Amino acid sequence: MDNSEKKVLVTGASGGIGKAIAVALSRAGYPVVAHYNRNEGKALDLKAQIEADGGTCELIQFDVTDRADCLKKLGDWSERNGAFWGIICNAGICRDNAFPALSDEDWDSVLHTNLDGFYNVLKPLVMPLCRKKCGRIITIASVSGVIGNRGQTNYSAAKAGVIGATKALAVELASRKITVNCIAPGFIETDMVKDAPVEKILSAIPMGRAGTPEEVAATAVFLLSDEAGYITRQVINVNGGLI
Repeated sequence: MDNSEKKVLVTGASGGIGKAIAVALSRAGYPVVAHYNRNEGKALDLKAQIEADGGTCELIQFDVTDRADCLKKLGDWSERNGAFWGIICNAGICRDNAFPALSDEDWDSVLHTNLDGFYNVLKPLVMPLCRKKCGRIITIASVSGVIGNRGQTNYSAAKAGVIGATKALAVELASRKITVNCIAPGFIETDMVKDAPVEKILSAIPMGRAGTPEEVAATAVFLLSDEAGYITRQVINVNGGLI
């Protein structure tokens, strides 16, 4: 497949799962537009890695919680370049704590980044996709949004919201030949889980190990492909059998 004209935006591409997705897409021949907010150094490292590997990577900076910033940066990009082929909404944060101990900032920051970010990123980009009448949208949720996790009421609420929004948008865009799917990773080896109780978590996973960012990335590459053109409105769990 020639993917050289199919530009793909990956939000939160400077580390963890986002970085693995960006690298995997580049190796599959897609030109990558890698989003970052504050960590320009990691974004530049990603760009250098992709280009050293023979791929194409463009960086774009904006704050997914800032609606006006998203509208301007993404609107300007679309006016210059047309519609993306793929949009991967990966940017997210967690602020874990028991519910009584959650601060207002813990709740608001997680909901603004993980759930409002869905709207803020996709709102400027969906109409160009509709006019093109083809494309792929992938959201990155979490097992926490599927089953709910202790100490993650805020994160579970945000990711469950992403799953619901993904399914609804899939129905709206299906007639335009745009697929909209969600990947819900389980316990994946990233900095986000570095302080987690690893042994306790692994004991609940049938496969007995953590997943890798590359395993999540492989799922994203498949969902972007022509072969996945009849898959939409789905939540793909990458979790070692946890649910």
